[in-house]
Amino acid sequence: MINELVKQGIQIHAVIYHLDLPQILEDEYGGWLSPRIVDDFTAYADVCFREFGDRVAHWTTILEPNIIAQGSYDKGIAAPGHCSYPFGRDCTVGNSSVEPYLYLHYSLLAHSSVVGLYREKYQVGGAEGRCGHKSVLLVHLRIDRFS
Repeated sequence: MINELVKQGIQIHAVIYHLDLPQILEDEYGGWLSPRIVDDFTAYADVCFREFGDRVAHWTTILEPNIIAQGSYDKGIAAPGHCSYPFGRDCTVGNSSVEPYLYLHYSLLAHSSVVGLYREKYQVGGAEGRCGHKSVLLVHLRIDRFS
């Protein structure tokens, strides 16, 4: 797909992580709730940069970490579905008072590690690529109908 997009003149902006953590990492050590995720995520990003970096110049390390913290570790509505009363419904695992902060802590450390790797190993000699973090602020606006 990357090659076809490039052939069509489309500049690619790749996301390294958005709710697609391998289950084995969750089962083995708790995934994003463990400091081990920093090294594993950095190694995964290294593979992505090495294999696709010649065609991808824009990278997002983790898309919507704020939404992941809330949906995955507070309300339990997204994988891995962690939550605790009174924040989530039908919670069987998790601690909504602690886990969103652990996720954010380790995701920021992982982000920092990946950006450091990118800058030191792949963005050399004035390369144009960029690697960053993307948070989305959701704002709910009430719009009243005027009659």
